[in-house]
Amino acid sequence: MAWVGADTEFEPSASPAQKSASPSETAESSLALASEPGDELPANDQTAQAIEEAPQPNDAPTASATVSDNSRQTETEIQEAQPATHTVKPGDTLTRIADRYEVSINALLGANDLPNPDYLAVGQVINLPQAPVEYTASFRILPDSRLVRSIGAYRFNVEDYLSSQSGILPRMTLLIPTRLADGRPREDQLSGSQIVERVSREYSVDARLLLAFLEHFARLITNSEADEQAQLYPLLAPTPSSGILRGGLYNQLSWLADQLNKGYYDWKYRGQTIHESADGSRRFYHPDLNAASIALQFVIAQMRDVAQWEIDVSETGIYSTYRRLFGDPSPDSSQTTPVNLAQPELTLPFPRGDAWRFTGGFHGGWGNGSAWAAVDFAPPDEAAGWCYTSAFPVIAVARGLVVRLGDGLIVLDLDQDGDEGSGWTILYLHVSPHDSLREGEAVDAGNILGYASCAGGFSTATHLHIARRYNGEWIPAHCNRCPPGVAVPPFVMSNWKVVGLGSQLYQGFLVNTLDNRSVIAEQGRFTDVNAISW
Repeated sequence: MAWVGADTEFEPSASPAQKSASPSETAESSLALASEPGDELPANDQTAQAIEEAPQPNDAPTASATVSDNSRQTETEIQEAQPATHTVKPGDTLTRIADRYEVSINALLGANDLPNPDYLAVGQVINLPQAPVEYTASFRILPDSRLVRSIGAYRFNVEDYLSSQSGILPRMTLLIPTRLADGRPREDQLSGSQIVERVSREYSVDARLLLAFLEHFARLITNSEADEQAQLYPLLAPTPSSGILRGGLYNQLSWLADQLNKGYYDWKYRGQTIHESADGSRRFYHPDLNAASIALQFVIAQMRDVAQWEIDVSETGIYSTYRRLFGDPSPDSSQTTPVNLAQPELTLPFPRGDAWRFTGGFHGGWGNGSAWAAVDFAPPDEAAGWCYTSAFPVIAVARGLVVRLGDGLIVLDLDQDGDEGSGWTILYLHVSPHDSLREGEAVDAGNILGYASCAGGFSTATHLHIARRYNGEWIPAHCNRCPPGVAVPPFVMSNWKVVGLGSQLYQGFLVNTLDNRSVIAEQGRFTDVNAISW
């Protein structure tokens, strides 16, 4: 089967359960898909479908709400609700069980003697780690708007700031890869300042926080003689057994930004309430914390032992470093997502009458940690190769200002104030811009912006990746795991609403709000189940 529209090295196709299910089916009506007891399912199969989480077409909330302490479960309620064991059901994977009970894979492996952790059998009993009995520290480290690249963050100039400092960071240079429209790689030599700015913009994480981490963990801002190890691994030590290349400033900062986003959005929009330390100890996040402080507790736990972690998340830790570099962050805080946030009217990102393919359900806006804000579409070209520049145009989904053009990237600012961190913005990725398109140009809905390709980021095939942000915060395309009292406006384009499938990346549907028709997120263009037009 030919795949079209992959953002990552491997993008799963629809699972058997998804191919059989309609978004309007209830969990009960889907039970016929279950295998007989004794069937084995791959434990690490990310495409496996958990039957009990089948989506409903009309369950997407219509407003955004702030999080109140009372909307979260209390410690007692969670302890009473969490069982000591889990019985494997059809569609379960070890990853999904870990996600459901807010435990790590390592914690599950430690609590169970699994002959082969890659396989689970239906009916198998999995022991669960005990629920926490303590809270994390209650100290609020940063306001949310100082983690997110939000209102006013564009006024901070990384290069100007570092020119006044004595550290080695601005003198560092690295070759950073990107991808051309035809899929060929290209390397650009960037300075340390440019790398920080690039990661900040890509992940929508405030550059000042990235700099604070580089200073707190490696003193790259103030130390002019940082050794080679500090420059290569300023944040995270190498782990050869992982097979993941994290050496170099760009890779280190990209990992940091993605994990900051994961901690932030998992708590705010996916109901994550339990913190797990490197030693496996578990605590509830303190109910007085905000999303940014929880994100900092989450990411620092992956970098420090428990004793040092407790210092780093206190008033004398990363907060002290941040304040020394940039002053008190509190007076400059602003709201990220207001109550009753409404999405403006959007069209699909291709002209009326063109039939594209819905190749990717909800997934990260930039990196898997950045909410699940994006969906993918592939153009209708019958091309021989994987990567090419499509002949079919990508259009503006609404009137706006082209506030940023980059390698394969276009950002449309809908309130037209020129600030990416203010109001609604739409991010287009893997687009070769139209030759006449310029930054600062105002466009109307339907104007041609460019043509889908493999340009920018990492793409294995020509497609369009599109995501929403508000005040710099990634907005989930479908918040089917939002905690009680928290909601986001549905992602609707030309009356087609995004509906996610359980907790499965890239899986889901588009459901027409007028007549309830649906199309399935599916790789390839050899079936009509993912054909979409307006």
